[in-house]
Amino acid sequence: MASRPELNKLLEHLRKGDEVVVWKLDRLGRNTRNLLALIDDLEGRGMHFQSVTEGISATGSMGRAMLTVISAFAQLERDQLAERTRAGMAVAAANGRKAGRREVTSDHAKVKRARDLKAQGLAPADIGKIIGASRATVYRSLNIESSQTV
Repeated sequence: MASRPELNKLLEHLRKGDEVVVWKLDRLGRNTRNLLALIDDLEGRGMHFQSVTEGISATGSMGRAMLTVISAFAQLERDQLAERTRAGMAVAAANGRKAGRREVTSDHAKVKRARDLKAQGLAPADIGKIIGASRATVYRSLNIESSQTV
């Protein structure tokens, strides 16, 4: 499981009788098991838990049951979202599209044009406006290009 330093800081500062209030249930635990273990730990140390959005308090048997059910649905929702994202990316890759921002410097004509404009004495910001790229991209493409020609 990934490190959660801010949560660890919070847990270190809690005292008996304190209440942990979260906006949404999935903000506290990574999955149902993790969430329930965390709430067990809080209750074992004499602390309380409340989720604002779901209107759940972990006190009492009914609150505990609702917490379990809603956290299971939250995990189901996260898992389905991840599954749909992976499926969408696989379909896109199969159709020749790749995820992420398009690479401006892969267009060799633009890189050559940027080199020519730089040779004419234009500033990188102006070159970027002409070729449709940012100033940083112009710097990167010129550096890449100059190191490749050496």
